[in-house]
Amino acid sequence: MKQQNKINKIIKTLKQEYSAPKCMLDHSLPHELLIAARLSAQCTDKRVNIIVPELFAKYCSIEDFAAADVIEIENIIKPCGLYRTKAADIKAMCQMLLLKYGGIIPSEIEQLLELPGVGRKTANLIIGELYGKPAIVTDTHVIRLSNRLGLAAGKDAYKIEMMLVKAIPPEESMAFCHRLVLHGRSVCKARNPGCGNCILKETCDYIKQ
Repeated sequence: MKQQNKINKIIKTLKQEYSAPKCMLDHSLPHELLIAARLSAQCTDKRVNIIVPELFAKYCSIEDFAAADVIEIENIIKPCGLYRTKAADIKAMCQMLLLKYGGIIPSEIEQLLELPGVGRKTANLIIGELYGKPAIVTDTHVIRLSNRLGLAAGKDAYKIEMMLVKAIPPEESMAFCHRLVLHGRSVCKARNPGCGNCILKETCDYIKQ
């Protein structure tokens, strides 16, 4: 099967299985997504979603986070791990948002990367979710499934992002990543993947090994 035909089939199959994919991080406001994404580093979305209701109830705005006591933020987010670094980043990013961007979340990758604690994965999530721009979010599921499907190779998140940018139609990119995450969690797990029941087995390199 030609590579482009394979990609088209993967996209179509995932669409049929996961018709309405969405971001798994709970949030109501733009800055809440940015903060939840920072908390998700080396932490599961499930755990983040348990923590953020208390956090967002205590700090309702960017101004609140910018003025917050870092130790109080630490106490709330401690179960996320790396809580001291994350708390410092959250306060600093909100201060920068106020000082440099007037409290508006930037819509460009380069501007987002200037914010403390924000890497390409988070920046892509923001431009895709908040601004509807083409974006490839290379989390662990996307990296693993891209390798197994033969769409990319290696573990370097940036290199895989660039490979997928070339392979996936821009208008499909954000939803495609969400669908890979859903499929990775339910079927194509890191250990003991459910290959026998996988909807992508006809287009998967891993199952053919």
